[in-house]
Formats: sequence, C-alpha cells, structure tokens
Amino acid sequence: MEKGSGPKAPGKRLLRGPKRDRKSITLHVKLEVLRRFEEGQKLTQIAKTLGLATSTVASIRVNREKIKANSQAATPISATQLTRCRGVVMGNMERLLSLWIEHQKQQHLPINTMLIQEKAKSLFETLKREHGESAQTETFGASNGWFARFKARHNVLLTDEPAVADTEAARRYPDVLRKIIEDGGYTPQQVFNIDETGLFWKRLPERTFVSLEDKVGPGFKASKDHLTLLLGGNAAGDCKLKPLLVYPSENPRALKGCSKPKLPVIWRSNRNDWVTMSIFQEWFTNFFCPAVERHCAENRLPNKALLILDSAPCHPVYLDDLSANVRVEFLPKNTSALIQPMNQGVITTFKAFYLKRTLCQLIQETDGEERPTIREFWRSYNIMTAVDNIAEAWQELKPSTMNAVWKKIWPECVRASSEAEALPQIVGHGGLEGVVEEDVVHLLRSHGEDLSGEGLGTHSPGTGLDNAQATPPELTMRHLAEALSHFDQGLQILSDNDPNRERSLKVCRGVNSVISCYRELYKEKKRAAK
Repeated sequence: MEKGSGPKAPGKRLLRGPKRDRKSITLHVKLEVLRRFEEGQKLTQIAKTLGLATSTVASIRVNREKIKANSQAATPISATQLTRCRGVVMGNMERLLSLWIEHQKQQHLPINTMLIQEKAKSLFETLKREHGESAQTETFGASNGWFARFKARHNVLLTDEPAVADTEAARRYPDVLRKIIEDGGYTPQQVFNIDETGLFWKRLPERTFVSLEDKVGPGFKASKDHLTLLLGGNAAGDCKLKPLLVYPSENPRALKGCSKPKLPVIWRSNRNDWVTMSIFQEWFTNFFCPAVERHCAENRLPNKALLILDSAPCHPVYLDDLSANVRVEFLPKNTSALIQPMNQGVITTFKAFYLKRTLCQLIQETDGEERPTIREFWRSYNIMTAVDNIAEAWQELKPSTMNAVWKKIWPECVRASSEAEALPQIVGHGGLEGVVEEDVVHLLRSHGEDLSGEGLGTHSPGTGLDNAQATPPELTMRHLAEALSHFDQGLQILSDNDPNRERSLKVCRGVNSVISCYRELYKEKKRAAK
C-alpha cells in the first residue's frame, strides 16, 4: 500500500471541502459599519444593508479601536476620502445642523451662509465637550469648502430672506374647506385636526430655585429633558384624541413594571424624540381610525371623518389610501400658524396647564417640615409623573376651547358660547414669589427653542409655540436608493414565484404606482447632486 493510501486520517486535506474565497473588507466599509453602530443600528440590520455576514459585522465592532487607529494612519489619498466622515462628533454636528436649518425655515427666521457656519462651529464645540477626551483631537473650521459639501450632502437650499406666511392662501382656504365638508356631508363631530409639539417636561421658570441652581450645579441636567406630543380633536370639541407621546427611550426606568397600553398616552420611542413618518402612519392606522369609528358609533353617526393636516414632512401623502372611511386634506403651505386650529390656542393653553400642575405639585410636596426639599422633589420628578400631568393637563381643556379655535378656518361650526379659555394663573403661587409673568411666557416659548446651548446631542429641536411641527430625519439619496432596492427585490420575488401571473402583475403595478413619488424624488436629488 502506498504511503498515505490507507484509511483517511483525521485532518487530512483530502477530507476538506473546497477552500472558500475570503472577501476583502475595505477600510471604508469598516468605518461605515462603525458609523452605523454609533447611530444605534442593530447588528443584523447593518449586515443586511451592507451585504456582509453577521459574524463579520460583529468582528468589526469588536476591533473598532484598532480600525479607527488604522484609519488615522492611512495614506494621504485614503485619508482624503475618509476624513469627510470623521467620526460621531462630525456626523452628529451635521445632523443637528440640518435640523436647525429646517427649524429656522419653519419659524420663518432669516438664515444665511455666515449664520450656518457660526452655528456649525458652536454645535461642534458643544459635542466635543460632551464626548470627552476621545473627541478632543478633532478639529473643525466651518470653511467655505466644507459648507459647499454640506449643502450638497443635505440638499440645503438657502435664502437670506425669511419665509413669509402665505396670507392669501390662508384667506382662500376656508372656502375650499367649506366645499369639501359640504360635498362629504361631514358634521363638526366628524372633522378633526392634529398637530405635533415639543415639550420640555422638566423645565421651570428661570427665577425658581431649581432653575437658578441648574445653571451652576454640576451634573444637574433636568431642564434638558424633552419629548414630542401629538395633540388633536374634532371641531365640535367633544372628542379629544388620546395624546401620542414620543420619547427618546423605549423603556425608561420610571416605567419599569408598567403596562404601556394602559398609560393615559400612546407611548412610542425614537432616539431623537420626534414623530417619524412610520410612527405617524402607525398612529393613523391603529389609533386614529379606530377612535373615529368608536366616536361615530357612540354618537350614531356614519363611520366617516375628515382629518386636516399641515404639510409637515412626517405626514405621509398617501394616508387617504390607508382608510376607506377617513379623508385626509392638507393645509396650503405656510398657513399653519395662521389658520390651523390646534395652533390657535389649544397647544399654548395645554402647556400652561401642564406647567401649572407641575408647579402646584412641587409646592404641595415640599411645603412643611420633614418634607423633601425642592431639589430632592425635582430629582424624583420622572417621566411617569410627567405622563400623568400631561394627561391631566390635556383633560383640563374645555370643549368650548377645542371648538373656538376653529373660528378662522370654519367659523360656521363655532358655537356662540364657545371662546378660548384664558391661560391659567401661574404667577403668585406660594413658593414662587420671585417668578414674574415674563418668566412664564419665556418658559412656554422655550419649548420651541432652536438647537443651541448644551446637551444638543440627544434632542431634536422643540417645535414652535403655535406653529409646532416635529422635524423628521432627512430622506437622503442613500435612504431612497436602499428603500427602492428593497421594493424592487420584493416585487421580483413575487413576479418570479407567484403562479397567478395576473395577481402578481396587479400587485407590482399598484406598488410601483404608490412609490412613484419616491422614484421621482430620488431622480431630483440625483440631478441636484450632479
């Protein structure tokens, strides 16, 4: 017997299968994986998006420090290609800056190149401080070259003049709405309006003891807690919708052991605490439409409704196709502050009620001997307590107030006895002697502050006091390309495997028709990028 021709010993090369080709992963791809991890994406999601094995993505995460070190030691050519995604500080700065620009436009405030460059430098320095020693080596000068690339990446269009509310469109729209209502046979009980607004749920007037200490006390960041609410109701004022609350954390410690479906709000989470298009679509399908059906059944009305929305980017244009019983109409652009019902006093009054309840609670809990100090109470004031106060403040709004705010857009539905209620008396409560009315007004307006100061890495901009619109993340060319690719792959699977050719063709036509607006948007962005 020849040597080696006997029984096959373990480990012999003859027993092994064909050697697999090793896929080379470039430094750029590794950095992209790390960037997605820093944005909070999950391992399996990154692997699927980039076409990598899950184990490969996990290995890149484990070796992230080594990879970052290699990127800094790369050749000048490679470094030129990679420095434009210099890490989490630069990425977060540009994301926050794009939100700030959008917020300035929504608030009709002037914006120009110099303002943006100064804001960029301010945000960058703030984020560097927040990230500690690991970010101190990063530098940023907000040069004209950077600004040109930033505009191309984020499709920023500028004007040095502030946007102007369209008073003429606002004047004409009541006649348009009246015809829609008459043609559809809607009653005031069947016509609804909703709007999003930001709320700093743990912020007090500036002259209170806690706020004064907040400015000097190290590590005390209560005033930065922010969330987004969706509030609304019908024109009759007899149906206030359950508030939708979007919070940065899905499971904060204060809600441990609590059943979220039993909360007095609809709880949803988003790391930037804004209402996204997917959150809004789910709210519309799973909460608004069933609420309308119950309301109509209780009042013996036909199961139909008209929902009036502003043109915020988080409001999908295809909502009409999701319900056979709800018609969706959008207000003309730049008219929200002028005629949208929720912006005519409802949101302002709600925030005043919330502030009053919070202050009264603080005074009651700290008044007397052997009671917690104001600081101790404020430290224990958590999101669960805030949720209860939000629900109570929302309930305090009277039906007459909910009805009166429709006066500008549909005056015929407003009852003679309806009038917007005065803001609750807040100044003068015991323990708040130093607070003046100006402090309260300033606080209510601060819910709509732009992105400035400390702690900006965790919050989206608050919305305006009346013209409140949550700002969703930007829909980039990459997002569109990825989404359209998924659609095309899914439709191809149906087309290749469905024996019922007529059915698959019908589905493909329908889906392509619905997403055609995204294909056009992708083409526009591609042309603009060129």
